[in-house]
Amino acid sequence: MAGEIGSGANGYLRPELVCPAGTPAALRTAVDAGADAVYCGFQNETNARNFPGLNFTLAELEAAVGHAHARKAKVLLAINTFPPAGRFNLWREAIDAAARIGVDAVIVADMGVANYAARTFPELRLHLSVQAGASSPEAIRFYCQEFGVKRVVLPRMLTVGEIAAIHQQIPCEIEAFVFGNIGMMAEGRCSLTNYATGISTNMDGVCSPAADVHYEEDAERNLTTRLGRFVIDRFTRGENAGYPTICKGRYRCDARTGAYYAFEEPVSLNLSALLPDLMRAGVTALKIEGRQRSRAYVQAVVSAFRRAVDDILANREPALAELVALTEGRRETEGAFRSKAWR
Repeated sequence: MAGEIGSGANGYLRPELVCPAGTPAALRTAVDAGADAVYCGFQNETNARNFPGLNFTLAELEAAVGHAHARKAKVLLAINTFPPAGRFNLWREAIDAAARIGVDAVIVADMGVANYAARTFPELRLHLSVQAGASSPEAIRFYCQEFGVKRVVLPRMLTVGEIAAIHQQIPCEIEAFVFGNIGMMAEGRCSLTNYATGISTNMDGVCSPAADVHYEEDAERNLTTRLGRFVIDRFTRGENAGYPTICKGRYRCDARTGAYYAFEEPVSLNLSALLPDLMRAGVTALKIEGRQRSRAYVQAVVSAFRRAVDDILANREPALAELVALTEGRRETEGAFRSKAWR
C-alpha cells in the first residue's frame, strides 16, 4: 500500500516508488496503481515537460494533493527549469503556490530557485532535480549545505557501484531512475532543440515543441519528419515512427555510410533486474519516467514495479517480463548502471 514504510522480510529497506503524473487523471491512475509518490508540474515553463495538454493548473494541483494525501501518497512538484534573466517571478510564484498548497516536496534545479525556496519557506522539503546534473559527492553536499536539499535525483550515467560509493559520502537521500527514457543528453542541458527551434529545453521546458514538428509523406507513403527546418529522420512505408525528438533522429555523416542514430537510439531504460542491487546501494526512491505517457502506460508500469518491489521485500522472485512491451521500440537497456562500456 502507498505510504507504508519499513523493511521487508529479507532486510531490505522499503524504497519509495516515485511515478509520473502528466495530468490529473494520470495522477489518480498512478496512486491507485500503488505509487508511493507522484511527480508533476504546472502548465508553464517552470517544469521540464511543458507540453500542450500536460500538467496542472493551480486548482487541479490543489485537488490532486488532497486526492493523493487521502490515499497516503505524496505529491512532488517539479519546478526544475532555469529562469531566464528578468523572468524569475514565474518561478517565485510556483514556489509560493507549492508551499501554500502543501506539496510534499519541490524538485529544483536552479540555484536561485533553490535559494528562494530555502530562505522563504524553510519547512518546504527540497529535492535536487536530475536537471542540476549533480553526480559527485562534492556537488551534492554543496546543495545540501547551502539549501537544505533532502534528496538528490542522480543522473543516469552512474554505475550501481558508483551510486553505493556516493551514498556513503552524502547527507541526503538518493533517487534513481529505473524505467523510461534513457536520458543521454547531459540531463536537461541539451542544446540541440534550442539550435533547431529557438525553444530551450532548459528554460522553456520543451524538447521538440509540437508547433515545430512536421511530417511529409511521399507518393510511396514513406515518411519524412522535420523539426523546424531540419530533417531528422525518414521512415519507409510500414516502419514505426515515434515522436520526432532531435536526439533520436537518424542522420547522414561523412564518417559513416548511410543514416544512423548519431546521438541516441530509441531504446528504454529498464532496471527491473537491478532493483535489489539499487536497494542495497542505498537508493531511497525508485523513479519511473514518463509524464508525457498515457494513463494505460502509467497503470501498467506502476503496477508492475509495485508488484516487483513488494515481491523483493517479501523474498519472492519478481515477474517483470511484460515491461518489455512498454519500452521504446520494444528495446531496453540497463545503460551505464551496470557498466560504463554499455555502448
